[in-house]
Amino acid sequence: MLDGVTVRAASTVLVGRQPELAVLREGLARARAGEPTTVLVGGEAGVGKTRLIEEFGAHVGAAGARLLVGQCLELGESGLPFAPFAAALRDVLRHDGPAVFAGYEAEFARLLPELARMPAGVAVPAGPALADTPRGYLFDLVTDLFRRIADDRPLVLVIEDLHWADRSTRDLIGFLVRAARATRLLVVCTYRTDELHRGHPLRPFLAELDRVRGVDRIELGRLDRDGTAAVLTDLLGAEPAARAVDDVHDRTQGNPFFIEELAAAGGPVGCATIPETLRDLLLARVDRLPEPAQRVLRIAAAGGTRFAHQLLAEVAGLPEAELEDALRAAVAGQLVVADPDGDYEFRHALVREAVHDDLLPGEHARLHARYAAAIEAQPHLVAAGRAPAEIAHHWYAAHDHPRALTAARSAAGAAAERYAYAEQSRLLERVLELWELVPDAADRLGMDHLRVLEETLTAAVTAGDLGRALTLTRAALAEVDSAAEPLRAACLLDQRGRLLALLGKSDGAAELREAYRLAAGAPTGADRLGVLADIAAHLMKVDPRAAASVAAEAMAGAAEIGTDLALLPTRIAVLHRTEDTPDLGLAELRRVEARARAAGDSRALVSALVFLSDVLYELGRYAESEEAAAAGVSEARRVGISRSIGAYLLSNRAEALIALGRWDEADATCAEAARIDPPGVSGLHWLQLRAGLRLARAHPAADELVGRALAFLGRPYLWPNHRLPLHELRVEAALAADDKVEAVGAARAALADPHLADLPREGWPVLHAAARAAALAGDAALAGEVSALAAVLPVRHPAERAHRAQVAAILTGVGAGGGALDAWRSAVARWRDTGQPYPLGRALLGLAEAAAAAGERDEVAAAVREAAEVATRLGAAPLGEQVATLARRVGLRGTGRPGPELLTSREREVLRLVAEGHSNSRIAERLFISPKTASVHVSRIIAKLDVTNRVEAAALAHRLGLLDPPPPAPEQRRAAAVRSGRIVSDGRS
Repeated sequence: MLDGVTVRAASTVLVGRQPELAVLREGLARARAGEPTTVLVGGEAGVGKTRLIEEFGAHVGAAGARLLVGQCLELGESGLPFAPFAAALRDVLRHDGPAVFAGYEAEFARLLPELARMPAGVAVPAGPALADTPRGYLFDLVTDLFRRIADDRPLVLVIEDLHWADRSTRDLIGFLVRAARATRLLVVCTYRTDELHRGHPLRPFLAELDRVRGVDRIELGRLDRDGTAAVLTDLLGAEPAARAVDDVHDRTQGNPFFIEELAAAGGPVGCATIPETLRDLLLARVDRLPEPAQRVLRIAAAGGTRFAHQLLAEVAGLPEAELEDALRAAVAGQLVVADPDGDYEFRHALVREAVHDDLLPGEHARLHARYAAAIEAQPHLVAAGRAPAEIAHHWYAAHDHPRALTAARSAAGAAAERYAYAEQSRLLERVLELWELVPDAADRLGMDHLRVLEETLTAAVTAGDLGRALTLTRAALAEVDSAAEPLRAACLLDQRGRLLALLGKSDGAAELREAYRLAAGAPTGADRLGVLADIAAHLMKVDPRAAASVAAEAMAGAAEIGTDLALLPTRIAVLHRTEDTPDLGLAELRRVEARARAAGDSRALVSALVFLSDVLYELGRYAESEEAAAAGVSEARRVGISRSIGAYLLSNRAEALIALGRWDEADATCAEAARIDPPGVSGLHWLQLRAGLRLARAHPAADELVGRALAFLGRPYLWPNHRLPLHELRVEAALAADDKVEAVGAARAALADPHLADLPREGWPVLHAAARAAALAGDAALAGEVSALAAVLPVRHPAERAHRAQVAAILTGVGAGGGALDAWRSAVARWRDTGQPYPLGRALLGLAEAAAAAGERDEVAAAVREAAEVATRLGAAPLGEQVATLARRVGLRGTGRPGPELLTSREREVLRLVAEGHSNSRIAERLFISPKTASVHVSRIIAKLDVTNRVEAAALAHRLGLLDPPPPAPEQRRAAAVRSGRIVSDGRS
């Protein structure tokens, strides 16, 4: 169990090995064609060689080839000779019987002793004594046996753990690889690269094989961070938090076996202690080193995963020759690797962790104190800029509290200068932890405890740790004297109110109003105006009228004292939301962006780009929105605020990319947002977007992502502009599942939202989804509710006009509405104006249905062709399937060109009677056919129309005009017109 979740013992998914699997499959294809092939698969212990072979083994069976597997034993040169071949031949004996050895049982008994002990009645031909059998002769027999087996079907021989192979086994493999000619044989050998010390006998053997034709060599590397996430998701049954993935990846460095062991260890993901079994396994290799090398390895472990030779020499205090000998042994033992710069690194971070955890308490403190003193004296011994953090870490690990306190505060300042806000937050937390342990902490740091709390709070917010930041606001408010320092208290209350809303705990209105009360009574000055502007920005989504009033007060005060609030990040929301301009304050945002660039104010620039990309999207300028968001993402990454305000830029960019139809890029951008794991509701936007994208593509993980997004609806509070898109997603998910009851229920819940009529940007997509639910269920009452709200919801920008047109078109199919074809033509035209391909594709599908009902087959064909192209380009599989189904129903070929009618004339007659409500018996009477024939016709109609029952078939027939006689051909229409006198015989009208 892990955090209450049952953890699978081993991952069942193959992650990140597609290139290697492709090499193996290609090797099998070459062997099938008569070209003997060998693939050598290397990789460190636990990296997934066996899992790769298992996956390939399944492919071998499915491809009709035969698989034999043998494993070398951990006995080395003194072990059993030919052990893997004995295992493979034992399988041959069980499967084919002794006859397969073609009379050479005595010779093969050298490899398979049981052949010499055959049961009574089974004759073993006499042959040379086992010990006298020449090796070359034996090798020829083995090669010929495999050739005969491969004549029947391709043969794959897998030999695992070649690093443990004895010399005889290596010799036989070498002979087989060189001697097998025109044989449908693939040999696959696996070995551990971290076992191959300099004198290992496998090294020259592999080098020799590399020169043989038909031999490929691949090496499995460790998984990247996404691979680690995929393995953890499979083990846990749900994707863990991004920070947990980062922790596990850092500790395991992408080794799948280590990932599995940590996940199964219990406790929070990423924080679990190393399991005893794994610890013993890691330390076993350390124990094989000479004692001087073990001692140096313990000293190095206190310095971290990576360490410089000069620093280690300074701390170890050993003669250079002795130190070099110890390091050489560690490198030869594959525990440490060296680089050309003179630095060393533990091959596995978990090895370092295990060695470090094995230090005695006194040894632990003494080593860390020596590291701290050495780096203080010579900061150049560590990487540039890392000395403050290293010194703080080592004094803390040495339990020297006074030095650890001052070093942590100094390192926090250095981290902030490098934009490393997460590190700054962690170091300031350490200052708070040590405060009570150092009696004169205030004097040492030159600040009071409240000031440390405020600094830590700011760092936590910037780093995106909102839960911790909320706790810090409570602690700070308990210490501040609001009567003596009203502005300080107001600032803390303002931050607390915003954090409560961001975490979905409450709207924070009470805290914001109290903050305004305190700030309003504070002395006039730039600080007071800044707090007022912050309060106004945070009030905007809770009480727009009060926000406008506070904003006006702040800007009036700024004008009086000559201060420009524009460059203060949280003020920008006020600037464009309080000015009722047709472009939503775009001109003002452009001005702020330019001023921020000129001033080199990165925070203001990132904030401006957040709002700029948002406004451009709302105005329908998607390409510009994407460019602004992309620029903001780069800037946010540069200054270390990707996880706070920068998170909005990622989701804004993804939203614009979706609108532009660049769905692969949008999904990749959402994946980037997932990796940084933005906190609170700042992580909702990308999640909702990706869930909708995966629904539209019928992605296998769509349901899981939709569930995670909709879980936000269970929070005590969500801003309306976050809540409404979730209502839309809920309806769309029900529609995708064809769940009419859930779709109608979700639509009614969405329409009941009190803010829907106030937010046209979010409201129109909700009405669109609700209209589709009403149409699916044939719910006239729901359609009426949608129509009533559509009549009052404002329409300002292109997308809103397109949504309104499509809602109107959809509602023509519910109740007694008319003019469906013209309504759908209008909707298609509106979506063309927006430049959004996916909604256009869905509108084209509606147009095709309406045109089919009106008998306009040419228009149906054109709409189907274009909708199919849109679906294919976007990878929108459900839309593509709906288009293809419609094409079949109305008798169009796959390209959208008119083809033969889907239903025969007799089936049309039957369908007409079905639509009138007749039973099969009554249909038989009316058409003078047997009831069984009538039943067959009805079944065929249901299958051809891709519906589930008679009622759906009748409804579809009415909607698509399938009950009407087919329109006459052009020449028939012209002849009829001539007969009626509308066209004279020479063609003039």
